[in-house]
Amino acid sequence: MSATTTRDKILEAALKLFSQKGFLGATTREIAREAGVAEVTLFRHFPSKESLFEEVIRRYTFLPTLKGILPGLEQAGYEEALLEIARRCLEKLEERKDVIRIMLAERHHYPSKVKRIFRGFIGDMIRMLADYFRQLQARGILRDFDPDVGAKSFLGSLFAYVNFLGFFLGTSGRGGHDDRFAEEFVKLFIEGTIMNRSAKANHGKKAAREVRGRQADKRNPSSRRTIRGGLC
Repeated sequence: MSATTTRDKILEAALKLFSQKGFLGATTREIAREAGVAEVTLFRHFPSKESLFEEVIRRYTFLPTLKGILPGLEQAGYEEALLEIARRCLEKLEERKDVIRIMLAERHHYPSKVKRIFRGFIGDMIRMLADYFRQLQARGILRDFDPDVGAKSFLGSLFAYVNFLGFFLGTSGRGGHDDRFAEEFVKLFIEGTIMNRSAKANHGKKAAREVRGRQADKRNPSSRRTIRGGLC
């Protein structure tokens, strides 16, 4: 068995048992048995249960999906990009809802290191989406708002749809319903974040004035000096 195959088998076994028993309930001995390897082999690949859990989070959550699709959406329209992100995120949340819910239930009992792992990967997703919003703001496509708050609102709404409304109302997990939610949610989000035509025109005029001002300063550096002594 190759090292790569062994590592993959351990990660797949860990995902399965973390989904069934949570981080606290699943043991490294059980994970090794599920993967068909000795526990000592597991520890050769992952020095601790926490490091194994971190790699499961990094590999099987929405984070690698978001990293993979954002670069390809840079030239896409705003609505098209958000809809792709929303659909892929809902798909991944639905796929991993069992492990998410059991981890939410036991989160208060996690050691500090595991809590840092959670905060780290959630923070990475927020930063990536916030940077995307900043790029669009710089291009004059989006209005002025806090990109970090926008990213939290966008991802948080999708998370709540699957893990709160979906759990209590049974609304998630049905393809057509999820897709309809994604479309309506994206439209509402766009209405609150996109720059309207008049504001966009003002933004363009302001940018043009700034460019003309910089060009004038280069042609006549003395114009930037402060005139003292009044009008004389």
